[in-house]
Amino acid sequence: MELRRGRGMLRDRLPALLLLLAAAWLWLPAEGRRPPRPPPCPPTCSCTRDTAFCVDSKAVPKNLPPEVISLTMVNAAFTEIREAAFAHIPSLQFLYVPCSPSRASRCPGCPPSADNSPLSLGSLLNSNKFTLIGDNAFAGLSHLQYLFIENNDIQALSKGTFRGLKSLTHLSLANNNLQTLPRDLFKPLDILSDLDLRGNTLACDCKIKWLVEWLESTNTTVPAVFCSSPGQFEGQRIRDLALGDFQCITTGKGPPAPATPLLDFVMHQVLPFQAVSAEPFTYASDLYVALAQPSASSCSVLKWDYVERKLRDFDRIPAHSAVHCKPIVAQDQLYVVVAQLFGGSYIYRWDTAVDKFIKIQDIDSQKVRKPNDIEAFQIEGDWYFVIADSSKAGSTSLYRLNQNGFYSHQALHAWHRDTDVEYVENDGKPRLIISSSSQAPVIYQWSRAQKQFVAQGEVGEMLDVQMVKHFRSKRDQFLCLSRYIGDSKVVRWEGQRFVEVQTLPSRGSMVMQPFAVGQRQYLALGSDFSFTHVYLWEEEKQKFAKFQELSVQAPRAFRYVPAADVQLLLAPSFKANTLVYRHVVVDLSL
Repeated sequence: MELRRGRGMLRDRLPALLLLLAAAWLWLPAEGRRPPRPPPCPPTCSCTRDTAFCVDSKAVPKNLPPEVISLTMVNAAFTEIREAAFAHIPSLQFLYVPCSPSRASRCPGCPPSADNSPLSLGSLLNSNKFTLIGDNAFAGLSHLQYLFIENNDIQALSKGTFRGLKSLTHLSLANNNLQTLPRDLFKPLDILSDLDLRGNTLACDCKIKWLVEWLESTNTTVPAVFCSSPGQFEGQRIRDLALGDFQCITTGKGPPAPATPLLDFVMHQVLPFQAVSAEPFTYASDLYVALAQPSASSCSVLKWDYVERKLRDFDRIPAHSAVHCKPIVAQDQLYVVVAQLFGGSYIYRWDTAVDKFIKIQDIDSQKVRKPNDIEAFQIEGDWYFVIADSSKAGSTSLYRLNQNGFYSHQALHAWHRDTDVEYVENDGKPRLIISSSSQAPVIYQWSRAQKQFVAQGEVGEMLDVQMVKHFRSKRDQFLCLSRYIGDSKVVRWEGQRFVEVQTLPSRGSMVMQPFAVGQRQYLALGSDFSFTHVYLWEEEKQKFAKFQELSVQAPRAFRYVPAADVQLLLAPSFKANTLVYRHVVVDLSL
């Protein structure tokens, strides 16, 4: 009852209260009755409720009306647009600009403004002095559709410059000073329909290769843009370039010429000991290297550490005068043939029960007196190894694996002081090529009927060949013959004989090792008196070209070792530390 009475009294008094409020408003000063003032506008700008036109600004204007959806900046007095420079005006959508024929053609369908000038749904940064636009410069402007950054002096863009502009359909970077563009610069612009890059000085090198790929696959309309450099591409349309025109895989530190890659090997690890041979092998899915260390009286076995990406000590086999330690993984067993100058040679097997190498066999010291090299191979499913003997009374000998071990199978080349032996398959026929200090290299061919190697001939008239190694280029088979006195030779197999194709100066050379890394064929030519020279094979010329020197003292071998994503070159030294080089590959288009 009381509540109803209170409501009735309030209803009766309401007209009187309203009259009192009206009278009080009339007594206020005139300025107190004005509508709210518009928000402040920076001194360099002209503003309305939703637009701002700024000239000669020293920075992106901060004190703008919060409702601004249109911003024009002309003749700005700063050079860099930094990260999130426009984040304080997230509603920015429109920019009013006078219509010029060139811009009108790139802005079809722009709605007219009140004075019939065209209206851009975006932003115009025209005729300023900008030189750099950083990452995320336009962060927060998710409504931008048109962005014109023209007639500036922009020299560089960051990869994330346009990140977050998911609504952008038209972009112009015309008439700046851009020489390159970061890879995948336009990737965030999912619905970009028009792009203008004209009027820049783009260098058509590896850093622009991605743009050629993008132009081939995009649906964006891009007016013709031309190369400003290098000379062979100057004036060509970028869209017309072929991906094959760019040679962007390089191994080295310096930038290559656009079509000439640099090649290099860099130091990866120093092994603090001398060695005369190195043999990589894989056993139980792990990578190892066996090195002969006569000064340490051992064969050292190192294991590749995939985490540290280094070679680490694993085990040692006693060998007082080791010249070669040859690992052979056959029938799920790991054997190591240890060749010594004195005290006989032996065969060891890895015993998984005790996790160590166990000596299982002696090698006949009457046949193999002064071993120098070992090669292992398979013929018709059987495993063999051959030892080159460099004594006057011994003979190079072939051994075959049976159920109980390796046993003598054939005496090949007696009393000729052999220095090296190489297993080669030519035309599907197994061959051995044996180099010697006393005669030209000798060729042996496997006889399937006799199950032995039969002498076939010699490799030219070359004496004092210290090492013979082979490589294949396409369908051709080549031999590399190193000589200590005189020039080393590269010869090519032509049906029944080898023909010389190149001579390389090599005074003091004990090793000449070809090896392939990917599609590239290299040759390392060592010397006891000077630097090691590394060569690259030029297929068109059928010759090796010199490109790098390595400082290896008295090298006795070079071994290429692919270790997962690391490509290594081992260089055992007879007089100094053993060096491990890394093959560095850089794709300059990334």
